[in-house]
Amino acid sequence: MSRKKAMTDHPIHELIAARWSPYSFEERPVRPSDLASIFEAARWSASSYNEQPWSFIVATADEQEEFERMLSCLGEWNQGWAKAAPVLVLAVTNQRFAKNGKENRAAVYDLGQAVANLVIEATARGLSVHQMAGILPDKAREIYQIPEHADVWTALAIGYRGEAAALPDALKEKDLAARERKPLAQFVFSGRWGHSDYDG
Repeated sequence: MSRKKAMTDHPIHELIAARWSPYSFEERPVRPSDLASIFEAARWSASSYNEQPWSFIVATADEQEEFERMLSCLGEWNQGWAKAAPVLVLAVTNQRFAKNGKENRAAVYDLGQAVANLVIEATARGLSVHQMAGILPDKAREIYQIPEHADVWTALAIGYRGEAAALPDALKEKDLAARERKPLAQFVFSGRWGHSDYDG
């Protein structure tokens, strides 16, 4: 499923092991039915009080003007590679509860869960998702008339993984590099901060 399948210390689901974030994408479009299904997966994510505070703004490469508008909301470095992806998405979260207008402390957490659902569904369909924090949120707010209580948090490039050979050298190196993660002992604690029952 993936040339960069995670080398895990403990067994995990194949889809999680296969997921990674390429910089290279094929030109071929993503079927509308697949896009609908990955957003459906986000729809059914858990959220605090079932608030579902997430929203997604989508642009596809077959609508060039709209695609260019969204591309302009990315940081310059991200624009350089993300322009090859057939789908770009801005991930937005409502920072206030709809029922009472109070601050929703879980809003960003819930957006992250929704995107995680989206990514796993995309992976199951042979698609790759590269998430980006390097965006221009103020520009996105202006272009898309995003209300004051909602924040543009990240962007997503979605498509079929391309060949690293097509990338500039710096990005090619990133695409071909081995995947690394901290061992469990560095972030799973018990009893007190920093103490772990896991080796490594």
